Amino acid sequence: MQISKTSILKPRKNIHIDCLLAPLFLQEIISLVKRLIIQTIRRPSNVISGIIQPLLWLILFGALFQNAPVGLFTLEIKYGQFLSSGIIIFTSFTGSLNAGLPLIFDREFGFLNRILVSPIISKDTLLLSLSFFITAITMLQTFTIVACSLHIFKYSFSINRFYLLIIVTLLITSSISSISIGLAFIIPGHIEFLALMLLINLPMLFSSTALAPLSFMPYWLQIVASLNPLTYAIESIRFISIAQKWDYTSTIIKTLWIDLTLIQILLLLLILTIISFTIIQTIISDKLE
Repeated sequence: MQISKTSILKPRKNIHIDCLLAPLFLQEIISLVKRLIIQTIRRPSNVISGIIQPLLWLILFGALFQNAPVGLFTLEIKYGQFLSSGIIIFTSFTGSLNAGLPLIFDREFGFLNRILVSPIISKDTLLLSLSFFITAITMLQTFTIVACSLHIFKYSFSINRFYLLIIVTLLITSSISSISIGLAFIIPGHIEFLALMLLINLPMLFSSTALAPLSFMPYWLQIVASLNPLTYAIESIRFISIAQKWDYTSTIIKTLWIDLTLIQILLLLLILTIISFTIIQTIISDKLE
């Protein structure tokens, strides 16, 4: 039986792709980010809780030690001012930890499989779109905590200090969110993912200098805090928010092994971000092949 040419199904019009690869790549990222924004607008509880939780830490924990003697924590400041820098980084850390949660639910509901079988340009759009979205949401939450800290403790940021605060929080958010996205491909379900996040959250806070300086810690905890990247981000924010005069070569933290300046800490956080992105990109490529 011969099939005539007229009976063969044909598209109603020819499809021409005249744009370059980069615009298509950006279109995929924008589409995935738009979908995440719609989900957040419909269910904003996660964003709201990400603001309320650190705000409660800032108000209640700061009030608990508000009568501590001036200079108790080696600095001539109130404990609330000391605590606010740690809560700012803790806010960005907690928000970026949830980066893998939408991916976990997409896996369980089957939407991730639909994305993977669709003709997307690159699988890296999954990592980049989630990173961009979580970074934007986390920075919104962080700026809210910064505004509350400025109002409660009556101190101000100059433009240069504010730029550095943005850079430090962006580096921490980017590195932790990429790790969270990588864990979403490894951990079997959202129950295990949430359990791991609860297991990581508070130990990372208490093993940093968010609540107390290194000098107040026992020796074994000083070792752990010196290995915690949150310590360096917190000390950077604390230094630029408290110091009257500063520059990039100022020594701001003395760990058990080495003294680090502000520019060295920024470079360290940048290297950690690049390493985490590279490792997680490799993990995602292996999982999706």
